[in-house]
Amino acid sequence: MDHLQTEARNPASTELDEISSLQFVRLMLGEDAAVVPAVASQAEALARGVEVIADRLRAGGRLVYIGAGTSGRLGVLDASECPPTFNVPPGLVVGLIAGGSGALTRAIEGAEDNPEFGVTDLKGIALSAADVLVGIATSGRTPYVLSAVDYARSVGAFTIGLSCNPGAEIISRVDLAITPVVGPEVLSGSTRLKAGTATKLVLNVLSTGAMVKLGKTYGNLMVDVRATNEKLRVRTNRIVREATGLDHTAADRLLETCGRELKTALVAQLAGVSADDARDRLQRTNGLVRAAITTNGTNGKNGHHHKNGHAKVAPENVVLGIDGGGTGTVALLAVPDAGSEGGWKLLGRGEAGPSNRHAVGTDAALAALNEATTKAFAAAHLPRAAVRAACLGLAGAGRPGDQEIVREWAARVRLSAAVEVVEDAALLLAAGTPDGVGVAVVAGTGSMAYGRRADGTTTRAGGWGPLLGDEGSGYSLALAGLRAAVRAADGRIAPTPLTERLLAALKLTRPQELVEFVYRGCDRAALAALAPVVLDVAEDGDPTADHIVREAAGELAAAAAAAAKALGFGASFPVALAGGVFGAGCYRERFRAALADRGLTADPLSFVREPAEGAVRRAFGRSVRVS
Repeated sequence: MDHLQTEARNPASTELDEISSLQFVRLMLGEDAAVVPAVASQAEALARGVEVIADRLRAGGRLVYIGAGTSGRLGVLDASECPPTFNVPPGLVVGLIAGGSGALTRAIEGAEDNPEFGVTDLKGIALSAADVLVGIATSGRTPYVLSAVDYARSVGAFTIGLSCNPGAEIISRVDLAITPVVGPEVLSGSTRLKAGTATKLVLNVLSTGAMVKLGKTYGNLMVDVRATNEKLRVRTNRIVREATGLDHTAADRLLETCGRELKTALVAQLAGVSADDARDRLQRTNGLVRAAITTNGTNGKNGHHHKNGHAKVAPENVVLGIDGGGTGTVALLAVPDAGSEGGWKLLGRGEAGPSNRHAVGTDAALAALNEATTKAFAAAHLPRAAVRAACLGLAGAGRPGDQEIVREWAARVRLSAAVEVVEDAALLLAAGTPDGVGVAVVAGTGSMAYGRRADGTTTRAGGWGPLLGDEGSGYSLALAGLRAAVRAADGRIAPTPLTERLLAALKLTRPQELVEFVYRGCDRAALAALAPVVLDVAEDGDPTADHIVREAAGELAAAAAAAAKALGFGASFPVALAGGVFGAGCYRERFRAALADRGLTADPLSFVREPAEGAVRRAFGRSVRVS
């Protein structure tokens, strides 16, 4: 044991018993900061683990964790959380700990040192070649775990070894080794600290990644829910509202039509098909909601297809749509399909980092565009080639000079002979309004309104940045909530739940701690992430939060009204909403009500989750013009 890093003395904590509490906290957190990079160094192994686990589970196998002490407890914890989180049968993910269930709450001395116990426990659950076994041993040498992985390999199960020491014994005895090396613990040998945190992170990635691959989510929504009680019925209604933009009554009506089946309801609404057709699509796509919505549920079962389920296509029939912003870039490849919703079918999707030139620089922005395009072709299982037409909607590309730089890059990489570069807000109208005419309202970290008339005339309102504007944005909502919290703490206004809820979200204990959070390194995005707290408190009926949300929604309605007036729209006009804050259905309804207070109606009102679809539609329009 003397050679193990996890057992070594940490030179940073040799005077642990003499330092102040504040020094201790800073030391602990400083050491913990090394955990995430250590786990990130295992990204490729983790990705392979996710794929293997998903494949085995899809084929009827199980995911089994086995470990001793802290390692075993973490495995049992992850296994026990899978049924309530992903609605999987309790026996699909199994956690075994040396010493049995009694070892979860007290140490069972000697249990981990007996190699026979590991084999006995695996035989007790009839481990087979269909299963995946994850042997968890921080040291990489625990006899209970080593014997278990040896037995698992002997019966044909796929074995993964998780340890935190380089050159660990378990590495050579498993099919896949995941080894985040976190170094010596602050308290020598106490592997419940950094090693335990690394273990929890790894298990989070493996189980969550596999469940996502199995279709347990749509975006970041948990959609494999059976509404067996009132709480779950409320939850399924909320998920339908979040995913589709329907109001509460319409969502409930849809669920009733679909037999309270959440996935069926989502596919039926978003693909515009009947409940029976939605079930058929889900069956053909192995329960993957997005695939059922976007690919007509064919899943490669008919005709001559690539392994991703798409018929062979020539690049000259393909269009490319790109949405690029300050946080990420999405590229979509599509082909015409008269039988699909919108008249086109998605072939491949690629993602990359930010492509706002003014935020990350020209080289990084163009590299992100290139990476996202390449990944979209790879996802479509097509060689990269010039497409029929391409539309790129990019943040920071509103001026002719910015657009020309992107067009020059597109010419160099032979993207297409027909390339359109527009500002990103233009995609929202193309994706969310009839004929791309109306007003788009964005409420993310910032906010703005963008309008377009049928003759091509455009206008904008808002978008002046955090000091001069951005009213109604996530940043402004969060800042108003924090200001209300500190005023309440002073007694300047009545007490509000905002104080407690915001502190809890930030893991703080006193309002005074907000000063350090806000003024020492907190950026706009971190503040904007608190907006859902303000919205939730408003929905719970708090008058202070309700006033903040109503004021914010009113500002967005004012921006939309200004854009509509500038374009000469009447009292009713199409509106497309986008941005993370509008992801909350309650905020969309507040905006609709604020418009009504001004005598205006959004008809239709849509929520755009994938602006890149607007780029696809514009690309198809351009391909028609150049044909």
